[in-house]
Amino acid sequence: MTSASDNTRQGASHLYRAMRDLVQSSDDTLPGKFEITKEGIVHDMMSPSGRHELTTLRLRKRLEKVMPEEIVAHTGEPDVEDESEGVMRRPDLMVIAEEDMDIEGSFDPRSLVAAVEVVSRSNPGNDWVGKVRDYPLLGIPVYAVFDPRTGTGAVFTDIHSTPEGPRYAVRKDFVYGEEVAIGEWTISTTYLPRYQGDDAEGDQLSG
Repeated sequence: MTSASDNTRQGASHLYRAMRDLVQSSDDTLPGKFEITKEGIVHDMMSPSGRHELTTLRLRKRLEKVMPEEIVAHTGEPDVEDESEGVMRRPDLMVIAEEDMDIEGSFDPRSLVAAVEVVSRSNPGNDWVGKVRDYPLLGIPVYAVFDPRTGTGAVFTDIHSTPEGPRYAVRKDFVYGEEVAIGEWTISTTYLPRYQGDDAEGDQLSG
């Protein structure tokens, strides 16, 4: 006999797959980045700017200088998803063991060592609110946010249970120019660019 909870789970799974199909079909036809949360589809309509991509590049290179060879700082596809939670996210940078990339389909979010996001100018709440909620739900142990609007960021760690679900217990804020620890590795945040028009010496693009 099928219970009401079984029907609810099946309905949620069908809805998630429908959203996933819509996201996949939209990727090739519409600009921006699509992700799925429990609230529905999130669409960052603007394509990443040069300074967003430059920040991601510099973070990747700095992490890979200090990490062991078998751990990589991966940018690009595939996404990470947990269908049972109804969440599909696309981190700007994923710290992951190379052997855990050898799979078909999406990455298992619980295989990530850390997720790193560079805040979008057009939708900062997605990185500062939505992903702070979703990444512990997905079991990603470390979440680092870099915000080129303000030249600041934060690293979230220590997932613990709360009445609202898994949440990060520790948040360590930093300002550009300081060293920051992401997992076991520490990198510099000097010479990370700021978005044009935002106050900062960080519009330095050398280094």
